Amino acid sequence: MQKIIILDFGSQTTQLIGRRVRELDTFCEILPYDKFPKDDPDVIGVILSGSPFSVYDPEAFRIDLSEIRGRYPVPGICYGAQYISHTLGGRVEPAPSREYGRQNLTTIELDNPLFKDFETGSQVWMSHGDTITALPDGFHCIASTETVRFAAFQAEGEQLWGVQFHPEVFHSTQGSLLLKNFVVDICGSCQEWSAASFVDTTIAELRQQLGSDRVILGLSGGVDSSVAAVLISRAIGERLTCIFVDHGLLRKNEFTQVMDDYKELGLNVVGVDASAKFFSDLAGVTDPEAKRKIIGRDFIEVFNEQAKAIIESADTAVAGGVVRWLAQGTIYPDRIESLNITGKVIKSHHNVGGLPKEMDLKLCEPLKWLFKDEVRRVGRQLGMPEHLITRHPFPGPSLAVRILGDITPERVRILQEADDIFIRALRAYKVRLSGDEARRVLAAGVPATMSDGEVEVSLYDQVWQAGVILLSSVRSVGVMGDERTYEHPVALRAVTSTDAMTADWAHLPYDFMAKVSNDIINHVRGVNRVCYDISSKPPATIEWE
Repeated sequence: MQKIIILDFGSQTTQLIGRRVRELDTFCEILPYDKFPKDDPDVIGVILSGSPFSVYDPEAFRIDLSEIRGRYPVPGICYGAQYISHTLGGRVEPAPSREYGRQNLTTIELDNPLFKDFETGSQVWMSHGDTITALPDGFHCIASTETVRFAAFQAEGEQLWGVQFHPEVFHSTQGSLLLKNFVVDICGSCQEWSAASFVDTTIAELRQQLGSDRVILGLSGGVDSSVAAVLISRAIGERLTCIFVDHGLLRKNEFTQVMDDYKELGLNVVGVDASAKFFSDLAGVTDPEAKRKIIGRDFIEVFNEQAKAIIESADTAVAGGVVRWLAQGTIYPDRIESLNITGKVIKSHHNVGGLPKEMDLKLCEPLKWLFKDEVRRVGRQLGMPEHLITRHPFPGPSLAVRILGDITPERVRILQEADDIFIRALRAYKVRLSGDEARRVLAAGVPATMSDGEVEVSLYDQVWQAGVILLSSVRSVGVMGDERTYEHPVALRAVTSTDAMTADWAHLPYDFMAKVSNDIINHVRGVNRVCYDISSKPPATIEWE
């Protein structure tokens, strides 16, 4: 299968480059800068990413360009462009001031294949402290802005380019066109990577991989595990058994609603109400890390108990086969984030861990090559309901990390009621978007149609993640009717993001905020004040604990 290799030098937007390439129905892999697969015959092109380093930094990441130069078409982006210039004899110097934000290409070599069909004045996004002040011998400039002389360049007679702007971000209005020119026209991609082809290929591969074996999968109610379950079910039917644990910390009515959804999808699901165990073990615990560890430990215990029962069951008349596999909804960003660009493991959050060795289960991860937006496209291809596909990310410890203080059934009730009002309101409130905002939601796979340059979507689809936080360790004075109240405040949280590595607070309409605040205070017993969190990540995090 044809592939583009993206060598990661540590840029925060490297994953975004990968997503843009995948949007061109072309497979790509993101690899640490020093892990290039030299003997892979499927590689048709290489992209060098940006980096937080200067090319002069002693700790900057470096590669031997001779391993790829002349063998593959190569564009360097930002640091990648500066590295090409610096390494081959050009000059890179600190810019008089940091070149950051929107700029326009005042001159473009329009007959250059990288800029095919570009418009003079096209907006691009800059983000660098150094700038190229002289090109290597044998290179020439192919684009400039008013302040960046060498915004893009090419080696004479070679398929080697550099661009100092970021074509992968939404603010570069023709960035996707530049990547298309490279991936499709220059590299010759056949554009055979799609949701439909992925489903067909993966089902066939799963049938071959799993044979007559049985599979266990832990469901969370989220899009990743749900799509993985439907995909595996299409491949092996009832030989897949799913386990869905209710720890009492899900959203209002979520356990029943999700179980109904899974039943409609024809999944074989064991639902386990373990809320009493979780509430008992969490009683009196206020430290956030301690709460997380208890929830993780209890989940593994409950999951193990159910998994053992399935494995040891003598009743295999319906499903047949032996349980040999544990399936997970691991997606590509999980695996990328499990290795830093030096190749060292920095987290292993996609592994369940803790399963007894005697289970001797092998891992099945059918979504391990997909980005989140691709998972959603696959879900639609499988005919899954839209409300499952477009669900916001939800923290593993669930509402426990949105209750400041110890966890009690009453506090969970308060938070569930407030959160339900907030989420329902986000889904009901429609907005019209254009420009960068419209492109962002469409690229994320939101089901909307562009009309006269605008799309209509709900606020829920516009934000990346939203929820309510209960400040249960705080009480505030209020007045309801003629009575003084002394109850809890809640904070609303809604952020926009592309990958959750960084996030900005969502600028929700004032009339929307006013209505939600009024509805929560009037309908949720125990709440008398509503606040809105306007912190970005960094320095804050999306969740409060």
